[in-house]
Amino acid sequence: MDELPGYVRTCLNTGKLVFLAILVSGGIVLQVLACALYNNWWPMLSAITYVLLPMPLLFFAGSDGSSMFSESDNSWVNFGKFLTGASTLGGIAIPSILKHAGVIGWAAFAMEISSFFVFILAILCFLWMSDEDYYSML
Repeated sequence: MDELPGYVRTCLNTGKLVFLAILVSGGIVLQVLACALYNNWWPMLSAITYVLLPMPLLFFAGSDGSSMFSESDNSWVNFGKFLTGASTLGGIAIPSILKHAGVIGWAAFAMEISSFFVFILAILCFLWMSDEDYYSML
């Protein structure tokens, strides 16, 4: 990618940003549609997990994103990873519990789960794109 002119690299990076924005906005639309189409706002509870997801890593691991994937001897960083995993499971558990209790229907449940996977895809694409940009700068 170093042999490309600067304006082409800027255009590609802008395209990556637009792709991420489309993924995140698609996840939000699915989340809201799961509530609005069936006039039942209980599925919005899973949005709390999306907000709380990065908090343990920010509090316990700091702003260093590389600590997420590296092994650490620091017990606080490991505790932050554990809490992040627990809140990630909440994104699937909350709609599952609501469906099991009969609060939401199958269609709202499917939209909630697809919203979760769209958000996970957006996070993975962001990590892949930021990792690629980091190595291209070296």
